[in-house]
Amino acid sequence: MLERIVLNYQMLVSNMGQLIEISGFRNDYLSQKIGLKPANFSVKKQKGNWTTTEVLKLLSIIQNKEVEDYIDVLKMKEIKKGNFISSDEFEKRMKW
Repeated sequence: MLERIVLNYQMLVSNMGQLIEISGFRNDYLSQKIGLKPANFSVKKQKGNWTTTEVLKLLSIIQNKEVEDYIDVLKMKEIKKGNFISSDEFEKRMKW
């Protein structure tokens, strides 16, 4: 469980720049809201070296349907394939 939490956090941090772009908010607005100079914000956006506090503040501001959908897509991409069956196989088994 802890591993999943850490992996989700790492995924958020590494994709924060893209999440900001998807959110539609301007960099200067977000930098002001979280207390950074625009130049520092821009560097952090490029390098992805956000603090935990900055991540929490940003997510609370940029949270919207598009951002949530993008996060869901990122999570789905990280799911490892296991012993899954196709929908056809599932339907066959359910008819028994």
